[in-house]
Amino acid sequence: MLLIKLATKSLLNRKASALLTLFTIAISVMLLMSIERVRVDAKSSFSNTISGTDLIVGARTGDIQLLLSSVFRIGHANNGVSWKSYQFISEQRGVKWAIPMSLGDSHKGLAVLGTNKDYFEHYRFAKKQPLSFLQGHEFNHLFEVVLGAEVANTLGYQLGDEVVIAHGMGNTSFHNHDDNPFKVVGILKPTGTPVDKTLHIPLAAIDAIHGSHAHQHEPAQADANDHDHDHDHDHDHDHDHDQHDDVDLVGTPKQITAFLLGFDSPLYTLQVRRNINQYKDEALLAIMPGVTLRELWEMLSIVEKILLLFSIVVVLISLLGMLTSLLSSLNQRRRELAILRSVGARPWHIFTLISVESLLITGLGCIVGTALFYALMLLGADYLQSHAGISLNIALLSSYELMLLAAIMVAGFIVGLIPATRAYFYSLADGMSIKI
Repeated sequence: MLLIKLATKSLLNRKASALLTLFTIAISVMLLMSIERVRVDAKSSFSNTISGTDLIVGARTGDIQLLLSSVFRIGHANNGVSWKSYQFISEQRGVKWAIPMSLGDSHKGLAVLGTNKDYFEHYRFAKKQPLSFLQGHEFNHLFEVVLGAEVANTLGYQLGDEVVIAHGMGNTSFHNHDDNPFKVVGILKPTGTPVDKTLHIPLAAIDAIHGSHAHQHEPAQADANDHDHDHDHDHDHDHDHDQHDDVDLVGTPKQITAFLLGFDSPLYTLQVRRNINQYKDEALLAIMPGVTLRELWEMLSIVEKILLLFSIVVVLISLLGMLTSLLSSLNQRRRELAILRSVGARPWHIFTLISVESLLITGLGCIVGTALFYALMLLGADYLQSHAGISLNIALLSSYELMLLAAIMVAGFIVGLIPATRAYFYSLADGMSIKI
């Protein structure tokens, strides 16, 4: 107890260097804990990019390809799913809800998703969080569009603006549907998922714009009356556009890209999945998004390893900083240690004193670092959720995180043994004869 009191007074006597060392360790602990928490929660959030959905059904390709095209809007499905198959499967026993999805169009390189109102009601992300509106509401008419948060921010769209959808994915599109502009009626709150980069339109509008596109480009007879024919056609099309606003949004397209399913019970999930994968009328594939997301994360595990390596390097640098500080101060304290020896302190007392000092600095650094870690988590939680899709779990330290802190304490003690051992061998004569 006396040695702890003595060590505390010794550190207070060297406040500047001790505080600097303590602050260095605290920052490294904060970074280690933050990186570790973000690493774990990034994996969890990645697995929850789509949440609460039991099955994703699409044309038979590969599990990851179907996931990338339907959830991340990366790539495209070579084939679609017939509306007849969608209706048949969505009416199976145990199916709680179904969300049809039609992809293939874009707007300035951003994906356009054709769906119905069930999407806004049942789609979940992160830990089963529902979609909510920052402004406006869901679409109620055929030529209305709901924007993801990033679409609105990047392109500067507001409620009431008109958006022209292009056929084809990517920045280079095959055809712009200029004759069918969509009115912005809603902007979703940020989710940190691909939803933010998506424009949502009614499923029936997909067929409407493609139908009018096909109709508009029907081969015409090359005669002298072509100009009058085109004029009549444009007049008829304007009339059709007016009628479209009153069309039922449910629609019955011939084909969709994929659809999402939710079930009353996990038992139904496995049963229906098996039936879909053995479906005879059409080559379909049903995947469980949570399982496939974990498989995809394993493919990206190099990122996780780099983050972990970076954490370890940060801690090692801070401990080396503490070692440098203790060793440099030790040369300045040789007279102090010699005086302690002269008043009866034994070599092991000196050894213990230096070791306790290193433990105190490391322990206080861990406490301050943990406090900074929680402050950083509280300040950055909303930003990470909205911009990176990482849902931080601000909870008590896990057993693994406590083990990390314990490992830092042990490492700090081991590092402290080096100057402690050096001090142990300092003799009384050496301390008293330092040249000034």
